[in-house]
Amino acid sequence: MSHFKKIKPSLFLKVIIAITCGALLGLIAPDALVRVFKTFDVLFAQCLKFIIPLLVLGLVTPAIAGVGRKAGKMLLCVLAIAYVSTILSGFFAHICSSNIMPMYLKVGELYTEAAAGKEFLPYFELKIPPLCDIMTALLLSFMIGVGIIFTDAKALKTGFDEFGNIIKWTIEKIIIPLLPVYIFTMICEMSAKGTITALIGAGFKIILTGIVLSVCYLVIQYCIAGIIARKNPFKCLWNMSSAYLTAFSICSSSATIPVTSACAKKNGIREDIVDFTIPLCSTVHMCGSTIKLAVSSIAIAYIFNIPLPFAVYAHFVFMQGIAAVAAPGVMGGVLMASVGLLESIMGFGPEQTALVMTLYLALDGYGPACNVTGDGAIALVIDSIFKKKDNE
Repeated sequence: MSHFKKIKPSLFLKVIIAITCGALLGLIAPDALVRVFKTFDVLFAQCLKFIIPLLVLGLVTPAIAGVGRKAGKMLLCVLAIAYVSTILSGFFAHICSSNIMPMYLKVGELYTEAAAGKEFLPYFELKIPPLCDIMTALLLSFMIGVGIIFTDAKALKTGFDEFGNIIKWTIEKIIIPLLPVYIFTMICEMSAKGTITALIGAGFKIILTGIVLSVCYLVIQYCIAGIIARKNPFKCLWNMSSAYLTAFSICSSSATIPVTSACAKKNGIREDIVDFTIPLCSTVHMCGSTIKLAVSSIAIAYIFNIPLPFAVYAHFVFMQGIAAVAAPGVMGGVLMASVGLLESIMGFGPEQTALVMTLYLALDGYGPACNVTGDGAIALVIDSIFKKKDNE
């Protein structure tokens, strides 16, 4: 019995339970109870707005300062390739989603149903203004991080490291455990309004789209890496299948590092390159998570009939690629680091942001799976580049 008591449900399972219970309860819940849930939604959304700039300051700043201490040609090369791969995955998702989703999603379907449905107001609202907006936090993080590098401000670096630990603890112990509750209350409200059927029907299609696009992007990555490294891309991709399945199961890029490293070595990559590239990429290469976030946000914008010009989306992708550097230290970190960008750049409201979070977390594994498999492609390229330099 003690063995079973130690087993804790995963975040994925909690989200599925929250969606199911919320959808069912919303059909029979009295309006007074739904308004209680709405009150929690509004308060939690305010807390998220408050903490996101602090997350960027507390995690991106020490990440930049830490990179500077170990700066070298190989490091800069890995960072450049990882960032380019991450933002290209966002544009790849945009091009594909914009052309595919209109075939099976109805523009404005949730917006129309929400307008016709019952409106639930919170019993009270508590405004918690953030200390600064997300763009100010990003710029301040770069200024302080670079300043620490060039001035060797060890005390300031230590202070931001400790501040980052506080932010990580807050996210892991408070925000992430409350996310399923937030999703439950939001789904319950949508069920009471009568819009849940459209969301669930569209949700399966959106998640399946994300999985297919992430696999297609991996094929493109390995074709390019195979050409550079002069190796069979499909054989190299197959050798990474264990890493893909492991990350899909445990929903973590960092925890999969040993498996990813072993798979990368099967592709003939030098051990020193693997030992350097794979752990580093697990913290800076977020192509799968970006595809998952992009597909979810584009779909929500479409079914809510929110205009999304390409220039606005491009702004979001470039900023999200930077914010994602802070993600690996926190469970669900890419999502948490991007919440502020969804609202400040793409113009999403709390309801749209909550739905993106729901779709993102409903099947979390395929994002990290794509991330770690893509790390193997970057290792192939780095091995090829520095092998040539060593020979010269």
